[in-house]
Amino acid sequence: MKKLALILCMILVLSLLGMTGCSNGDKTLAADAPQGKQTPTADKLKVALLIPGSLGDKSFFDSANAGLELVKDQLGAETKVIEMGIDSTKWEPTFIDISEGDWDIIISGNDTTELMNSLAAEYPDKRYINFDTFIEETPANVYSMFYSTNEVSYLAGALAGLVTKSDMELANKENIIGFLGGMDIPGINDFLIGYIEGAKSVNPDVKVLVSYAGSFTDPAKGKELALVQYNSGVDVSFNVAGGTGLGLMDAAKDKNAYAIGVDSDQAMLFKASDPEKAAHIVSSAVKRIDQSIFNAVKAHADGTLEYGVHDEIGVAQGGVGLAKNEYYEKLPQDIKDKISEIEKKMVNGEVKVGTAFGESTDKINALRESVKP
Repeated sequence: MKKLALILCMILVLSLLGMTGCSNGDKTLAADAPQGKQTPTADKLKVALLIPGSLGDKSFFDSANAGLELVKDQLGAETKVIEMGIDSTKWEPTFIDISEGDWDIIISGNDTTELMNSLAAEYPDKRYINFDTFIEETPANVYSMFYSTNEVSYLAGALAGLVTKSDMELANKENIIGFLGGMDIPGINDFLIGYIEGAKSVNPDVKVLVSYAGSFTDPAKGKELALVQYNSGVDVSFNVAGGTGLGLMDAAKDKNAYAIGVDSDQAMLFKASDPEKAAHIVSSAVKRIDQSIFNAVKAHADGTLEYGVHDEIGVAQGGVGLAKNEYYEKLPQDIKDKISEIEKKMVNGEVKVGTAFGESTDKINALRESVKP
């Protein structure tokens, strides 16, 4: 009996040793993994995106979410998106909860910048990516980006200025273009300054009807203001109002006028669900938020991302530009040629665009008044 017990014991020990050897620390062996698929491991990169608002704007936040989808699909990372809403008093607990978790990278930006920078100092072992801020001060464990909104809106303004004086089907005899901003703040007025300068560069006598909705989440208000613009002689208007600006697209369709989208390629976002609306959007001033988020996370994974750095990404860097989709391609060739010429000059540094950051309220007011219909 003792010999039998000893034999059984030895069999059990050898069995356990075999199981341990095959388990490889609970990781799937790369050799056994299907080709082309990410191998799930215990140290998989974990990335969280905290949105100071809600998805569904078909613009700024949806583009950031698309970037996280690229991170998940192409880098095999574990990802999480949290829609924090517009109540900024509720953002800090969410940031703290995620910062105290096991997330490797925490991504947010824009209105959360000051909060993120403050909390980053309290969690020095965490890494943060700010996907859109004009604040240059950047903590040692934060990488931040800013898109040259004045440059891309200069292109949008040039496009609007050319369209309104063209022989295009929906262009009228009035030399008036529109601008719909979410709020009268520097971040939006940076778009405005570029838009006005770009329009006047190709159409010196153009007038610009400027409206502010006071919100980025009220499409009904956006439509109401856009309808006023179109009824006042505007034949092309620029949406710089996030979700509110979706109402401008509705108004352009209803009034049979033109629109220019923002942040994402908004025409293509509507192509399947509402092709008639999409056809009224001649282009969009695109911030390549999705690609820049992916590039930053990939650089982190490769060990090449420099934290404590603030990068500005403009036309020359490929960070912003006009959406050149199938609707843009239908524009008259002379308009497209002129836009290409301006783009080349911007890349070469021949075109310098003004900015609202650091500019006085009086000067911005004077600029608005100078182009008022």
